[in-house]
Amino acid sequence: MGEHYLKQALKQSADADAKTAGIVSEMLSEIESGGEDAARGYARELDGWGGDIVVPEDWFTDAEKTLAETVKDDLRFAHARVRDFAIRQRDSQQAFEAELFDGLIVGQRLIPVTTAGCYVPGGRYAHAASAIMSVCTAKTAGVEHVIATSPAKGDDRVNPAILYAMRISGADTVLALGGVQGVAALAYGHFSGHPADIIVGPGNSYVAEAKRMLFGRVGIDVIAGPTESMVVADETADPAIVAADLAGQAEHGPDSPVWLATTSRALGENVLDLMPGVIASLPGLSRSSAEAAWRDFGEIIVTDTREEACAVCDRYAPEHLQVQAIDLDWWLANLKNYGSLFLGEETTVAFGDKCAGPNHILPTRGAGRYSGGLNAQKFIKALTYQRMTKGAAHSIAQVASRISRLEGMEGHAMTGDVRLAKYFPDETFDLSIEGSA
Repeated sequence: MGEHYLKQALKQSADADAKTAGIVSEMLSEIESGGEDAARGYARELDGWGGDIVVPEDWFTDAEKTLAETVKDDLRFAHARVRDFAIRQRDSQQAFEAELFDGLIVGQRLIPVTTAGCYVPGGRYAHAASAIMSVCTAKTAGVEHVIATSPAKGDDRVNPAILYAMRISGADTVLALGGVQGVAALAYGHFSGHPADIIVGPGNSYVAEAKRMLFGRVGIDVIAGPTESMVVADETADPAIVAADLAGQAEHGPDSPVWLATTSRALGENVLDLMPGVIASLPGLSRSSAEAAWRDFGEIIVTDTREEACAVCDRYAPEHLQVQAIDLDWWLANLKNYGSLFLGEETTVAFGDKCAGPNHILPTRGAGRYSGGLNAQKFIKALTYQRMTKGAAHSIAQVASRISRLEGMEGHAMTGDVRLAKYFPDETFDLSIEGSA
């Protein structure tokens, strides 16, 4: 019984280093104090962009003309799936009012945040799907102002596919800013006049660190690290499919972990043999990223039982978790820690990343132990309220006063005492804590 590594990671994924944190802290401070001019300065310095920051209407018109109809059809398809899933998430949360006992009314209201900031990466990949995942979900939740930002670089505007995705998803304002300066503009309300209540969306280590530092001043979706993916498989899995799925996720970057947990040593060995060839078939930058990710962070863990494999998955709490094994309902019932789950060979992470419906902005670095991914409810505040009659206060005030005194909070106790004295002047109440432990 136990776990056996056919391949173990050479490195461990690290949090942002002190140098990154120092750079981000300085930039945030300068952009807060220096305002829009400081943000423009960083756009010129880091991205070579000196043009418009607030994207004008003609950019959207030009982007739509530039894109092939098939591209627009695909983005509309993805938008429809993401919107429909977000609607169901939104509607699964309910406002209510209830009477807990005679005269005590309590309730919950569901109120969207006023402003959401959506960061959309635009570097080596055009993350049009991320624009849909963030902007569409926020608008579906009922957010009044959705401010999206993505970098323009050199002589190039914001990627046209990203602009089109933002437009069909309902962005109210779009900024041509990337990196820390983009996140800072969202937080401080630069160029839009609407400081974000929450900032969502993936990005590089500088973007992630900026969100982490701003957390508290604004809400955030997750503190994200490099993309990570795990496949759990048994002897029925196709090793070629497993290898392709691992290599496909390793493409994200040289620090993107990919893991296989399997109950079949033979499958693990086959996948280990196949991986170099599958990675070699990728083009250029994808190949070099996947090679480094597999070499430094790739793992294959063999377990004797599916219960042990399940425990491995829950310990890793991967961002993406694919199950390629028999009895999928067993895995669905028993797996507990992950960002998003992909059941069966017929589905894969790329389907969820691009267009299936559930959100692809997900927790990493074990955060799946306590958090899910971005969803419509992330943009909605569940706010409670209460009201009561004098009759209900008769009971509540006595208990509240005594508990307050138990905790040494005489001021709190006083607020109950004065109501009892006003509403029930002819009664005597025992509001002391004598005899309590």
